[in-house]
Amino acid sequence: MTTKAPSKTAPSGQGIEVDFLYLDLATCSRCRDSDASLSAAIEAVRPALDSIGASLEVRKTLVVNEEQARQLRFVGSPTILVNGRDIADELLESPCSECGELCGCEEGVDCRAWNYRGEQHTEAPTGLIVEAILAELARPGVARTATLPSVDVPENLKRFFSGTTTNEGQSTCCSADEQATCCEQAEKVSCCDGSASSPCGCR
Repeated sequence: MTTKAPSKTAPSGQGIEVDFLYLDLATCSRCRDSDASLSAAIEAVRPALDSIGASLEVRKTLVVNEEQARQLRFVGSPTILVNGRDIADELLESPCSECGELCGCEEGVDCRAWNYRGEQHTEAPTGLIVEAILAELARPGVARTATLPSVDVPENLKRFFSGTTTNEGQSTCCSADEQATCCEQAEKVSCCDGSASSPCGCR
């Protein structure tokens, strides 16, 4: 599921594109808190962008399977890209019990962590997002890379997707792709339950 925030058209053509890629917003606190940080960062920088006529587009994408992760070059959840650049200089992860429970993975699941100003955070820091957006303003006219090399999906994510596909708590009435787009993330539990007493609402 991809959602877009309202944006303004920049007469100069300069624009900022922000992608928020995540595994879950209902259970995973890292995804929820990073989403909140992103919203706070957007509010902080919007006046500056408006003052110079720069546009801002935010895309939020729920990653539901291995193939989608491969196409998006998604190697850890959550991920925030600004004009195609990861806001983090390096991929850091730590165990996420919530995502581990979601997929029923015995080996557990690791989610993203961020180093910012000497401290490690389990959600994307608002300041880091702001700095990444402002840094793009110093690169006007730089096009995003049109073709990116393929990337293998980490075993960590393969376990998650495999677990959420086969987990008894997941709906088996339709595909993961259908479940990703049939209703809002906050409604997934009620919409995609798929039990005998509560049929899946995707169809």
